[in-house]
Amino acid sequence: MAKRKRGTQQADNKLNDATVAPLPQKKHYRQRAHANPFSDHSLEYPAAPRHIDWSTHYPAYANTGKLPEFADVGCGFGGLLITLAPLFPDTLMLGLEIRVQVSQYVQDRIAALRVNAASEAAASSTEGPQTAHYQNISIVRANAMKFLPNYFAKHSLSSLFFLFPDPHFKSRKHKARIISPTLLAEYAYALQPGGIVYTITDVKDLHDWMRSHLEAFPLFAYVDEETLRAEGKGPIIDAVYTSTEEGKKVERNKGDKWLACFRRIEVERREKVDLLT
Repeated sequence: MAKRKRGTQQADNKLNDATVAPLPQKKHYRQRAHANPFSDHSLEYPAAPRHIDWSTHYPAYANTGKLPEFADVGCGFGGLLITLAPLFPDTLMLGLEIRVQVSQYVQDRIAALRVNAASEAAASSTEGPQTAHYQNISIVRANAMKFLPNYFAKHSLSSLFFLFPDPHFKSRKHKARIISPTLLAEYAYALQPGGIVYTITDVKDLHDWMRSHLEAFPLFAYVDEETLRAEGKGPIIDAVYTSTEEGKKVERNKGDKWLACFRRIEVERREKVDLLT
C-alpha cells in the first residue's frame, strides 16, 4: 500500500488514552473522485485466490478457513463495510478500491476501529460475543475490472456490491463502466447460486444501463426490493441506500436513488445431442 500523506495537524493529535486510536480524517487523504481503470496502475495482485494469505487481512479468523463472502467493488471510503461489519460479525467482507489515498484511508480507518473496539470490549462488563469488532472487514487496492478473479474463487461470494459507480457519461467511455457483458461473466463466476448483486446509482441512464445488461445475462434474474426485505436482507438494503459518502451526498441534495438487485441463478445444461442418431 502506498504511503499516505500526513498533515501537520495529525502530528499534533496526541492521545490521552493510549488504548484509543484516533479515526483518520479524509482531509489528509485527498484524491480525485475517480480513476481510469484502463491506466497502468502500480498494483500487486495474487496469481490466484489460493495464493492469498487472508490471515493478514483478518487475523482474528486465522486458521479458520473462512473466506470473504461480501465484496464491495469500488468501496470508496468504506461506508458500506463499516455499516455492515457489526450486522454480520461472522461474515468476512472485502472492499476493492483502485485509488491510492482512498484505499489507505479505509485501511487506517479499519485499523483504528479494531483498536477502539478491543479497548471497549476490555473495559466493558457486558457478557456475550462482541458484534462491532471490525475484525471481519478489510480492503485491497485493486482494479476489479482486471483482477477480480484473482481474489475470489468460483462461487465464493454471497453478495456483490456496486454502489454509485462512475457513470462515464460519454458514449466512448461506456466501455469503462463496471457493468458490462464481459465483466458479468466474471461476477457470475465468483457469486454462488442464490447470491445477490446490489447496484445503486443516482444517474438514471446508468441505472437503465446496468439493469438492462444484467437482465440480458442468462445467469442473473431481477429480484425486487420487497422480496429481498422479506428474505431478511432489509439491513443490507438500508446500508446500500444510506451508508456511502455518495449516498449521503445524494440525500443532502434531495436527489433520486435507483436500486436494482439481481440473483445469481443456475441454468440447467442441455443434454448433448448425438448427431449420428
